[in-house]
Amino acid sequence: MQHKLGAKGAWGFDVSAACSAFVYTLQLGAQLIATGSHKHVLVIGADVMSSIIDYTDRATCVIFGDGAGAAILEPTHDDSLGFIDYIHEIDGAGAEFLYMPGGGSLNPSSKETVERKMHYVHQDGQQVFKFAVRKQTELCSKLLERNGLKGSDVDVFIPHQANLRIISATAERLGLRPGSVIVNIDRFGNTTAGTIPLAMNTAIEEGKLKKGSLVLLASVGAGFTIGATLLRWAF
Repeated sequence: MQHKLGAKGAWGFDVSAACSAFVYTLQLGAQLIATGSHKHVLVIGADVMSSIIDYTDRATCVIFGDGAGAAILEPTHDDSLGFIDYIHEIDGAGAEFLYMPGGGSLNPSSKETVERKMHYVHQDGQQVFKFAVRKQTELCSKLLERNGLKGSDVDVFIPHQANLRIISATAERLGLRPGSVIVNIDRFGNTTAGTIPLAMNTAIEEGKLKKGSLVLLASVGAGFTIGATLLRWAF
């Protein structure tokens, strides 16, 4: 990306956090700016899930898509706008419910691992659903409460687009207004790290993101990784 953009002198790194990678990296970028060491940070969420999906497995192949999105962060001169707060967590106990068993040092690529389809995504959908709804609700509720807010105060809710039932259940438990919830999984599928920036663009296209809008981001990804971010849109 740096080379193709012609961004000479820029530096960068990858963040591996599955579906939560974009919200995690937003905070890393925001902290780089907050320290005064950087003025502009490009945050990209991208995944090519088709490369690790078993198209004979209906539990996964109909869910995932390939996609990417990006956002540019810069300092704000208005303290009422920008990032407000965030909560991130990981729970390694959930690793067995959504993972790719092949690859790495544990199961290096071999004829046997390929034959056993170990380099494809494996998912226990029921366990992922239960965890995603519970933890997204828990983190978002805690985030809103400690900032003196409630669900009805949120102007735009941009969740990871994993499953419509997960999105709907989380929004209902948080007491969000139906019109505030952004959904585009019907058009793009679950593009993992790409879902939130893509949904941001959907919110812009629908005219829901405006200057001063209170925005809540939420994600749950493989591992498990969980993240929630609260901000006021600056444009």
